[in-house]
Amino acid sequence: MELTHEQKQTFYEQGFVKLPGIVPMELVHDALRAINASLGSEGIDPDRLPIFRSQTFCPELTTAPPITRLLNASPLWSIAESAIGPDAIQPVQYGQIALRFPMMREAAKATPHLDGMYSPNNGVPEGTIRNFTALIGVFLNDIPHNDMGNLAVWPGSHRLYESAFKEHGPQSLLNGLPSVELPQPQQITAQVGDAALCHYQLAHGITGNSSPFTRYGIFFRLIHKNHDAWRWECMTNIWREWAGMQSIVASASL
Repeated sequence: MELTHEQKQTFYEQGFVKLPGIVPMELVHDALRAINASLGSEGIDPDRLPIFRSQTFCPELTTAPPITRLLNASPLWSIAESAIGPDAIQPVQYGQIALRFPMMREAAKATPHLDGMYSPNNGVPEGTIRNFTALIGVFLNDIPHNDMGNLAVWPGSHRLYESAFKEHGPQSLLNGLPSVELPQPQQITAQVGDAALCHYQLAHGITGNSSPFTRYGIFFRLIHKNHDAWRWECMTNIWREWAGMQSIVASASL
């Protein structure tokens, strides 16, 4: 399966594209069963909640087949290759298990960020930027409304940050997000089995959850095989690692 021309156009302009019903229910149910079994047997250590929220819940499952098969055994892999390039993505053996539990207060607004920046609990060493190529989020339950722990995105921010890094240099990200005028955020709603493909440089965040339901999401970071050589260049040329997007990029520059 490949992204359509229209989907690529949306991805170019917005920095993300929704992929409805892309993950088969069998894979969704296997992942949910594994996560819920872990929560029922291992529980959640309250002292480790800040790390779980920043890194992953159920850390013993992140490399297990019920999680990794959501990407590797579903059409998502071929979708990603159609945008990044055939045989161009490093093997992905880890999925972040991102749970957002209901809160007994008003849902907090999402704060924009880029992944790979240091924070006290996220495991990124201070003084480094661990950027990558693409983020894929898989949603294991229905998220029909806002403020249900939705993934929030700032459409078009990938291009705004590209311009900022061209002016100030990509390593300026070590000093914090560039000061750019962001558009209004959009909360991604979804049905079970939906996914979203996001450019690395798209500002995103997580909303609070004022619903009665836990939000189950799995996030995969995709890295181009040449990323080590291009890691800084691709922040000032955001389509450097996207062979399947070149015709769209060329058309936009005419």
